[in-house]
Amino acid sequence: MSKVLYEKDGRIGRITLNRPDVMNAIDDDLPRALADCVEQANADPGVHVIVLSGNGDAFCAGYDLTYYAEAAAGPGNSVTQEMPWDPMKDYAFMKRNTDLFMSLWRSYRPVLCKVHGYAVAGGSDIALCSDMILMADSAEIGYMPTRVWGCPTTAMWVYRLGAERAKRMLFTGDRIKGPEAERLGLVYRSVPDADLDGAVESLAARIASVPVNQLMMQKLVVNQAYENMGLQVTQMMATVFDGITRHSPEGINFKQRAESVGWKQAVRERDEGTFDWTHNRQFND
Repeated sequence: MSKVLYEKDGRIGRITLNRPDVMNAIDDDLPRALADCVEQANADPGVHVIVLSGNGDAFCAGYDLTYYAEAAAGPGNSVTQEMPWDPMKDYAFMKRNTDLFMSLWRSYRPVLCKVHGYAVAGGSDIALCSDMILMADSAEIGYMPTRVWGCPTTAMWVYRLGAERAKRMLFTGDRIKGPEAERLGLVYRSVPDADLDGAVESLAARIASVPVNQLMMQKLVVNQAYENMGLQVTQMMATVFDGITRHSPEGINFKQRAESVGWKQAVRERDEGTFDWTHNRQFND
């Protein structure tokens, strides 16, 4: 079964993340499959707009930590190397995924992202590369790995929020629900859960009534403003820093903790702030 699905529905190209058993968590295959679907939509002159969504209970819960953080990842795991580590090997691996997520940004067709459940960690990177995000009120978005073991490689938080609000999110690693995400300007709109499908379809239909070349020109103009602000250089730095976070003493301690007690407990301790990753011990020890 394909990990990302594509279908054409009139003037709408529908891309659906399709690993519902793990909340559409990112593995080695999903980023390439996503970019392939974007390419397919862009190659069709009859597609005016793309709707991106996720099957199951969430849009995307981030990287598949059962694969990447626990020892079960085995020799194919490129996310944490044995020490001493090669930062450029790490950069090449993560930059590949960043570039594949950015296929949404580079898409000549506008991309509407429909978020339900969670768009967290690497899942937020995917969502934030879209042109417009519509969230369910109960849905949550955030980049919790900034607490330890991650830096958002697409760097889209600052471009959407500005410096102070981006720092608020990245200094805390908090998750926020749809209404707060809309208030901060992170997403276009948050709606009651029952209204999410209708809101996305209404906006997609409205955009789809515009000629493809007009949509393409408007997107290129807006995106170029951000490109001129140094987006690619910022992403290069963020992707290098992401590797450093995972190979710092704190990052290694987090991985060892995940191997020892399982990633769910390690993540809980990280998000609740109950573990001292520098000294590798509980704060109350």
